[in-house]
Amino acid sequence: MRVRRRRTVALALGAILVLALVVVLLPGSHRDGAASGARVPAAGGPTPARVKTPTAQEQQEREYQHEDDQDAAVAAVRAYTPFVTEGGRRGHDIALTFDDGPGPYTPGVLSVLERYRVHATFFEIGAMLQWFSASTVRALHDGDVIGDHTETHPEMALLSAREQHEQLREQMARIELAGGPRPVLFRPPYGSYDATTMRELRKLHLLMVLWSDDTEDYKQPGVSAIVQRVLAGAHPGAIILLHDAGGTRTQEIQALPTIIRDLRARGYRLVTVPQLLEDDPPPPGQTLPSSLAGD
Repeated sequence: MRVRRRRTVALALGAILVLALVVVLLPGSHRDGAASGARVPAAGGPTPARVKTPTAQEQQEREYQHEDDQDAAVAAVRAYTPFVTEGGRRGHDIALTFDDGPGPYTPGVLSVLERYRVHATFFEIGAMLQWFSASTVRALHDGDVIGDHTETHPEMALLSAREQHEQLREQMARIELAGGPRPVLFRPPYGSYDATTMRELRKLHLLMVLWSDDTEDYKQPGVSAIVQRVLAGAHPGAIILLHDAGGTRTQEIQALPTIIRDLRARGYRLVTVPQLLEDDPPPPGQTLPSSLAGD
């Protein structure tokens, strides 16, 4: 009787062990988090790759590398032309550019760009940083590019070589003091420049950025008119001239969301000027315009 009871207990224990082993080996077991349906890879099989989140230092290094790549793209274009009015026509990039800031309306422009995750190029007046440098810092933090628009916004062609040099260099110094990189792009106020300007730009390693589409928004033609002028001038490689200061800029702020949505709906990618030149640089042999209307 005792032997039979011992055999019965042994058989029961054996059955329990077998059942436990089957449960452990069954797919969908709760072991090691498998309750969610995930399957444990077989021994010797491929291990799923883990996504490594970059550290703050690694992210900063990537941003610096990106800036270096864009500076290299600007330098490469400057090697065969001292100016650009647009990029190449083979891509889908368009550059939105804003002149005369920073000013009281610049934060409104930046807010729209941030909301739609758009990077733009701002050609800033050095003297304006005395009052609105916070917008410059904010634009730099957003990944926007700051270009030289002189220190006090004069007509460059009316100045001596020394005066032109000072206008350029003083603005560059203010941007550096604000914590930004030294500008590599220049836009002449009123589209005014001469042979002296081109010599000074060469000395300071600046590429002159003109435009392919002047919206004439400084005349305050209305929100609809600004939108239509941007869309009418849109094409691959276009450089669009807008303003974020130098007057009341509520119309530009109101027009900007529609401009961004409509350009994207047409398949365009909105980028900075350096990014435009990196993605699709203009061909050599462009003719420098003798005069331009602008602000």
